[in-house]
Amino acid sequence: MYFDDRIDAARQLADALREYRGQRPLILAIPRGAVPMGAELARQLDGDLDVVLVRKMRAPGNPELAIGAVDETGWSYVTDFAEEVGAYPAYIDDERREQGKILASRRARYTPGRTAFDPAGRIAIVVDDGMATGSTMIAALHSARARHPARLVCAVPVAASSSLSKVRPYADDLVCLEHPVEFGAVGMFYRNFDQVSDEEVERILSHGGQATLRRERA
Repeated sequence: MYFDDRIDAARQLADALREYRGQRPLILAIPRGAVPMGAELARQLDGDLDVVLVRKMRAPGNPELAIGAVDETGWSYVTDFAEEVGAYPAYIDDERREQGKILASRRARYTPGRTAFDPAGRIAIVVDDGMATGSTMIAALHSARARHPARLVCAVPVAASSSLSKVRPYADDLVCLEHPVEFGAVGMFYRNFDQVSDEEVERILSHGGQATLRRERA
């Protein structure tokens, strides 16, 4: 384990991102797990917090395996092994539509009554709590890039080594604290990796990103 919890990971990331402190960076967190991290990063770096909404596309019969990801515009990234696990074009089209509906629902729920922060001309830091295949991060970076930030940064505490080379071309800077050769699941590298609920995401965003993750210890 490298991190006590997501807040510990965010604080370590903030230290690695300290060059952006004071430049009012826009922290774009991938829901749900990265939102508490994004709130802490925004606090540490004197930035703003918003979400970048993307959804992984699930492999047939194995919802934990990502065969790609889709953003709010419908743009999608598909892995090179998708067909090997049975994700043929018709299946991918159906999965893209299904995940798109979830994205629309989340946008309405997470940011009601306001427009998203505009990253144009700003330093945008896209954060997640870890990367396995990199699919979700690629979709998030593509979505952020389309809105013309001055600099686009990918920030993760831990990633599979194989995902870094796939993600790197989509960002101007990539900050990853740990990239073990043996990588099973992101949660393996956290002592506490409790699920983050929709309600927690709403609470954090409604407080302008200054809230931190509620720790529920057994």
